[in-house]
Amino acid sequence: MNWVSAFRTVFPGLALCVAVALLAAMLQVLGQLVLGQSWLEALVIAILLGSLLRTLWALPDTWAPGIRCAAKGVLELAIALLGASISFGAIADAGLPLLLAIVVTVSGAIAGSYVLGRAMGLSSRMAMLVACGNAICGNSAIAAIAPVIRAESEDVAASIAFTAVLGIVVVLALPLVAGLLDLGPVAGGILAGLTVYAVPQVLAAAGPMGGMAVQVGTLVKLVRVLMLGPIVAGLSLLMIGRKNAESHARDLARGSLVRLVPPFIVAFLALASVRSLGLMPEQAAHVAHTASGGLTVIAMAGLGLGVDVRSIWAAGPRSVFVVTASLLLLGTLAYAAMRLTGLA
Repeated sequence: MNWVSAFRTVFPGLALCVAVALLAAMLQVLGQLVLGQSWLEALVIAILLGSLLRTLWALPDTWAPGIRCAAKGVLELAIALLGASISFGAIADAGLPLLLAIVVTVSGAIAGSYVLGRAMGLSSRMAMLVACGNAICGNSAIAAIAPVIRAESEDVAASIAFTAVLGIVVVLALPLVAGLLDLGPVAGGILAGLTVYAVPQVLAAAGPMGGMAVQVGTLVKLVRVLMLGPIVAGLSLLMIGRKNAESHARDLARGSLVRLVPPFIVAFLALASVRSLGLMPEQAAHVAHTASGGLTVIAMAGLGLGVDVRSIWAAGPRSVFVVTASLLLLGTLAYAAMRLTGLA
């Protein structure tokens, strides 16, 4: 199949994903104008719109290849470009106690949430999506991990939807919790950075505690996002090891990183390294970050268009409970880590 015929095959479904993504972006802007700030990001709106459309309308079979292309190929490209917005230098700037608190919180939350999810009967993939989504960076973590662990579209859509909605509750509750714990601006900002899953929402949660809380919370959140790279790479190695341990060992002996880790993860780490070494102009990094955000919204539309809302609803109660318990676990671990490292 040549490029022209391939383009014709994917164009209808891909064009629909782009249209849904544009509508989601417009609704996000409208929400900002009406409510003063956006409580739901465009990528969450896109997956909800796509799922609603898929449930109410039987899409033509000829559109399926384009929708799959958006949900997989476009998503992987978006993840690769995300690496350009990450600088490993932020780790050194954070300081050892804070780094220790972040590592303990993230790793403990992932392990605990995964065990909880499995105990509640969630599939291993769904449990991992929820665990990493809450522990690292919500939608971005779920989107990055989904292709690595070969998660089903229904699991991705459900985990993003539930995590996003309950994440709003965390934003509203965190200033109150910080007050009850008698945390100052710096400690309150650290708690926000350790628990809230998206940078814009960190700003909203830390804002009532003052400018210092916003600055500290943003730094902590950005360092926390850096955990995504090694965790995704580690999960990739684990999945490949389960699939074919002998082949994996041969590839490891040969030092073939491309065989061990999917190409888009290699590209992610490569761009992050280039950015960290100061070899990437800020303008280029900004363009890559913007492109990654736009492509992620298109990919989420593709994921949504492959999901029937009724299948998500069937798994709803258990998933809501696990996401809620996972968030409580994350908050508890964050505060405990802050106490142990003298940050609270």
